This record gives sequence, C-alpha cells and structure tokens, in this order.
Amino acid sequence: MQMQFLGATGTVTGSKYLVSSGQTKILVDCGLFQGYKQLRLRNWAELPVDPSTIDAVILTHAHLDHSGYIPVLVKNGFRGKIYCSEATFDLCRILLRDSGHLLEEEAGYANKHSYSRHAPALPLYTEEEALASLEFFAPVKFGKRFAVVGKLHAELVRAGHILGAASVTLDDGKTTIAFSGDLGRMNDPIMAPPARIARADYLVLESTYGNRKHDPADPMDLLSKTIQETVARGGVVIVPSFAVGRAQTLLHYVDQLKQSGAIPQVLPVYLNSPMAADVTALYREYRKDHRLDDAQCHAMCNAARFVNSVEESKALNMKHMPMVIIAASGMATGGRVLHHLKAFASDPRNTILFAGFQAGGTRGAAMLSGVDAIKIHGEYVPLRAQVVQIENLSAHADADEILSWLSGFGQPPKQTFITHGEPDAADALRRRIEEQLKWQCRVPDYLESVQLVQP
Repeated sequence: MQMQFLGATGTVTGSKYLVSSGQTKILVDCGLFQGYKQLRLRNWAELPVDPSTIDAVILTHAHLDHSGYIPVLVKNGFRGKIYCSEATFDLCRILLRDSGHLLEEEAGYANKHSYSRHAPALPLYTEEEALASLEFFAPVKFGKRFAVVGKLHAELVRAGHILGAASVTLDDGKTTIAFSGDLGRMNDPIMAPPARIARADYLVLESTYGNRKHDPADPMDLLSKTIQETVARGGVVIVPSFAVGRAQTLLHYVDQLKQSGAIPQVLPVYLNSPMAADVTALYREYRKDHRLDDAQCHAMCNAARFVNSVEESKALNMKHMPMVIIAASGMATGGRVLHHLKAFASDPRNTILFAGFQAGGTRGAAMLSGVDAIKIHGEYVPLRAQVVQIENLSAHADADEILSWLSGFGQPPKQTFITHGEPDAADALRRRIEEQLKWQCRVPDYLESVQLVQP
C-alpha cells in the first residue's frame, strides 16, 4: 500500500489521506481547509488526484474539516461509495446541506455589498450540490469489518469526540493501517471515551493538543463566572460554537448551572443555529454514543430557545440586555455568529467566549491574540468586548490522553505519522512518543507520499 497526505499536515484542517493498493484508490476523510488564506485557497485548487479515479471514501466523522470537501469531490467526478458510521451520515445530511447554504449566502452577501475581489463571487459548492453528494453515502455499523473495494477491508470503532466519530482500521489482507480520527476525552461530560485499537502496522495519529494538557479545573466554574460577571455589567455573552458537539456540551452545562442556581433561571439563552438544533435532537437517537440518559437529553434539548428564522436572528442584535447567544461557527469563520459579533463586539460590557481550540488564521485565534479590530464582511469592527477562552471544553484528547490511548496497542506500529496539529503540537507529540514509548514517529509534509511496506 501507498499513502499520500493531501491535508491535515501543518494544520488541524483539511484532513485527506489517499491510500492506494494496486489500482485501487480510496480517501480516508475528505475535509475542508480552514484558517489562513493560503490554506483556504487549497479548497479551490485542483485536487492532486482525479476524483473520478477514487474508488471510495471513508469518513472518521462529520466535522467539516473532515467531510466538507465531499460535495466538491462529487461535483468533480467521484462516483464511489462514502463509508461512515450511521450517526456520521445523519450529521452529514445536516452539516453538508448547511455548509452549501452558507457558502451560497456568503457569496450572495459579498456580491450585494461588493467586498469580494471576484465578480461575481461564487460559492465553493451549493446547497443543491451538497444534497446530491449524500446519494453516495453508505453507512456501516461500528465494530464490523466490511469490504471497501477490491482487497481492501475496513472497520470503525468509536472515537468519542462527537456523535458517530470513529477510528478506522484499513487492511489489504497483508498490511494494516489505523487512523485515529479525532480522539475524544477520557472523561468527557457527554461522550463515551474512545475505544482502543489492539494492533496496526502503521498509525496516522491526530495531534491537535499534542503539546498541551487540559486544565483539570471544572469548565462549568469558568462558564458560570463569565456569565455572572457579564450579566452584572448588563452585557451579552456571545459564544461562537461548533454546531456538533460543543453546542450540546454548552447546553448541558447551561441546564446544570440554572438548576443549581449558579446563573439566573430567567436569564435568556438562545441557540442561534438551526443546524445545531437539528443535531441536538439526534442525541436522543444515538444513546449508545454518549453518557446522557433520557431525562438529561430532554433537559439539554430545552436549555435554550432555538432561533430558526433570519428575522429572529436579526432581532437578537437589537436586544442590548443580559443574555447568552450560542451561535455557529466555533472559530468565528462564518455563519450567524458573525452578525452578532458585528453587533456586540464593540461594547466593553459584552463578552465573547470561545469554548475550545482556535486554529491559526481564524477570527477566533485573532481575537484571542489581542487584536483591537476584526474584519467581518469586508469591514473592520472594533473589538472592545472582553474575550475569554475555556480551552478545556475541547472535545479533543490532550497529550496525556493520547498517550493513554496509545497504550492500548499490544505492540508498536512499524511507523506512526503525526498529523492534524499545528507544527508545535505535532512535533511535541512526536518527541514525546519517541522518548516515552520508543516508537518510530514522524511528522509528514503536505502532499508527501510514503510506501507502506508489509510486515
């Protein structure tokens, strides 16, 4: 087998791994690049492999940095099957459609306000193209080895992280390669811990938090403190949030804080993301993927008022009163949260609360670095609101938890490839695995190809 790294090298986005066995080609993950402009431009560039020659895709999970390029792949000729867990398929039906809609909306807004360098500005793909790509999905069950194409077989096991997230083991009958996907936390308040993998000849391992350890403090304490202080100032808490996973954790915490009296029962809390609302409902269908019981699921689904229409969303910007608004996207790269930032970022009474990792080149990373203005829709908005981060709300395993997960291997892989991390994080994890476990590790480069020699 041969593998080429088409993404998630030097960055946490754009996950794509091309695996070839004889004349067979498959992609493991098919994600969008996000963050720095030079990365985002890769989404528009021609893929290094003709999509029509790719026989199948296997998805680890539904987040757009792992699945969001699929409509482009299909538009450009891919006609194989897209294998993933059942929950991942249900999430992709929501996320990909929403992504196409937002891309069209953003292109339309750019054309209306003439701030794009392109005339006209075009979306990377449309909602209709996203819907068309769903016809190629083929959901599979966890824990059951299945035929992919030719001699290639695969198996998915739960990775925690979000609903449906999987680690993937792929083999051609001779050589086995495992992909960690995004690993969840061992003691996540909602998701079950990631299942371990007993053996693989090669391993592709994520390193989002490869150079850090999560703060052991209870994130609810900081969430409570931030909300209390902002409310006391008469301000608004804006929470840019991933619609899948993070939004649900926040709703679960908001319910617990209100029940305990830590924040006022009457404090208005809004979930301004129709997509996040649809995702939240799925937690009732996939009980095996998480820890919540029926009562907790019901409470989470009722912890906020769901905002659906554009009119309701715009109306929130007129309410300069204490409230909490949770809105996508999690790194403030697009979506409805941008309009809330335009409305509230300039008022020092308000708080912008980031709940988790912010990739380099995103507005979220820029705000946390201390900039005094942020560019939204071609205009600079003064940033006077307090900016806070609760980093240990992340759904990614930290360095210690990754090492713990690796202890499940009965013997070291022949080679471990460290991906899906900023350069410092990837290299720190490489050093730690080499020094503590004595494994062979390396951090691959973008578009690098490696030969996977059978053991």
